[in-house]
Amino acid sequence: MLDVALVGTGGMMPMPDRFLSSMMIRLNGRLLLVDCGEGTQVSLKKIGWGFKTIDAIVFTHYHADHISGLVGMLLAIANAGREEKIKLIGPKGLKFVVEGLLRIAQDLSFEIEYIELEEKTNINAIGLDIDFVPAVHSVKCLSYSFSLRRKGKFDAEKAKALDIPKKLWSVIQKQGVLEYNGEKYTADMVMGSERKGIKIAYCTDSRPFDELIGLASNADLLVCEGMYGENEKKNKALENKHMLFSEAAQIASMAGVKELWLTHFSPALSEPESFLTNASEIFPNTLVGYDGMSKTIYFED
Repeated sequence: MLDVALVGTGGMMPMPDRFLSSMMIRLNGRLLLVDCGEGTQVSLKKIGWGFKTIDAIVFTHYHADHISGLVGMLLAIANAGREEKIKLIGPKGLKFVVEGLLRIAQDLSFEIEYIELEEKTNINAIGLDIDFVPAVHSVKCLSYSFSLRRKGKFDAEKAKALDIPKKLWSVIQKQGVLEYNGEKYTADMVMGSERKGIKIAYCTDSRPFDELIGLASNADLLVCEGMYGENEKKNKALENKHMLFSEAAQIASMAGVKELWLTHFSPALSEPESFLTNASEIFPNTLVGYDGMSKTIYFED
């Protein structure tokens, strides 16, 4: 299982009850933060998950409403007593942007590892496999998926056929390899097929695009921007390269996700709940996000 929380749900500028874009995932006590807009520290403090175990911060892009809270966040992590390295992950240009910001936050107690994403590559943080595709925005921007894989069940009959003593079954399951009687056995020799894991997809600051459907395919949760609730704002969404509630719902429906959370609301959208039906008529299991909204996602069986 893993936990997910919306830390901030605003776009462009913070509001009294809505800080800027950010999401947190927690797995086995370790934390991964996605985007870090202004107010992230405050909202995260209210959620109560702490700062010290934030092992990675992932950025969609470098507009201020997605990264302006980083300096304070890194200082909060340092003040929590962290000494382990932190991964910062994002599109090309990450190190340039962050090093400029860090001129007002020198002498952190931990190292920073920069991972700039251009071509497809295998990335893992806090035990989650991270995939990404380029979004459609006014600057280079990425959409992400975060997947928790699940091993197959131990197959006792396979172990018996290989004459592996029962007392050593736990060894090969935990360590993945076993040497016994001069033979080497690997976990794949005694495990069943990989089972369905948990997948969360995340997209803000983008127009709808085909690759997003593949990225979010069969996700347990899609967290997607709904900058504008009204369908009448279509021209504005096209101009600013953002989405309507209804467009996010169409993506959720085509991707076959289980649940959709709308986020990244325009400052002018004071009551996003008023426009929920524009999404729920297309994708019924849609929720309007709010700062601090969270849930635990469990394996299916």
